[in-house]
Amino acid sequence: MINETRLLDLFKKLILIDAPALQEAPCVAFTRRHLEGMGLEVREDDAGSKIGGNANNLIATLKGNKPGAPRIFLSAHFDTVEPTAGLVIEERDGVLYSDGTTILGADDKAGMAPAIEAVQCLMETGAEHGDVVLLFSCAEEIGLKGAEALALEDLDLDFGYVLDTGPPVGSFVTRTANHDKIDFVVHGKPAHAGKDPENGINAISVAADAVSKIKVGRIGVETTNNLGIIEGGTAVNVVCPSVKIRGEARSTSLDELDRVVEEMKEAFRVAARDWGTTVDIDHERHYVAYDIAHDSQVVRVAQAAARNLGYSGDLRTTLGGSDANVYNQKGVPTIVVATGMEKIHTHEERVSRADLVATARLAYELIVEAARTD
Repeated sequence: MINETRLLDLFKKLILIDAPALQEAPCVAFTRRHLEGMGLEVREDDAGSKIGGNANNLIATLKGNKPGAPRIFLSAHFDTVEPTAGLVIEERDGVLYSDGTTILGADDKAGMAPAIEAVQCLMETGAEHGDVVLLFSCAEEIGLKGAEALALEDLDLDFGYVLDTGPPVGSFVTRTANHDKIDFVVHGKPAHAGKDPENGINAISVAADAVSKIKVGRIGVETTNNLGIIEGGTAVNVVCPSVKIRGEARSTSLDELDRVVEEMKEAFRVAARDWGTTVDIDHERHYVAYDIAHDSQVVRVAQAAARNLGYSGDLRTTLGGSDANVYNQKGVPTIVVATGMEKIHTHEERVSRADLVATARLAYELIVEAARTD
């Protein structure tokens, strides 16, 4: 049923289109032509103008042939975590890699291509199904911005699946963490580093004092934090006047997350006070957790579909985020479907032919099982 040659051809075409966040227009244009060529109803929204990018979210619809069946969606994202210009695809023992100079871009084309192939197969088999919407988002990798800009309420969806996590295929993410972003700007006092350093306050020293008081990494079984980017200074002969540190924290518990974030803030406040200076703190709740009931329709359909194909149907918790966080927050029950992409966000990223086919088979089965399940 799944056409492996067609699926692999589409996957390769997609990953060869450079599509970093906010610059996905060529990939959107290619995908739109492809979906229109299949005979789907296709449109774009206005996300690009809202988020400062050159591309929009793409919405393609296949009308159902079974009255009363749920209207569901399959989703993935266009953008890659870094550019893929110059990508060279290598295949070894049935596994696709880049040549190591770029990422492969399987995140998330290993979700897109199987979703499209599943719909193509559905059109060929004529199996009973409800309305199916392919929802491909932009700017996911930089904060789920495309999903946030999407008017999801206008699509009248019952539930759906985001194909955007790693193996094993046949498992699903039904529970995730809350995610906060925290930026600290530590203010020092500039002075000539050779002539009168005593008159300065080195912002790097202040920041180091604060960081030394913070436990970074895994705080608990389902709680983490990180300080990931530091930037500042003007010259090596100037006492550093300012440092910006960008961090995050994640937890499945809001109380635990609030505690960890407050401890991070307090460490910087105390260090600034001790050094006789100030710190600016910018804190935002990036997305909120979801925890989908195991007896909900979206989960029952997923597990039945997986087990129909001999997969486990296991339900997982992750501290990672995806567009599913936004879609759930907007009121549409959504879980994440495991794909075969491995070692994402690295130049060792890979996906096997077998897992691409397995993901497409599962995507097809999700659609037809949704029409079977009351």
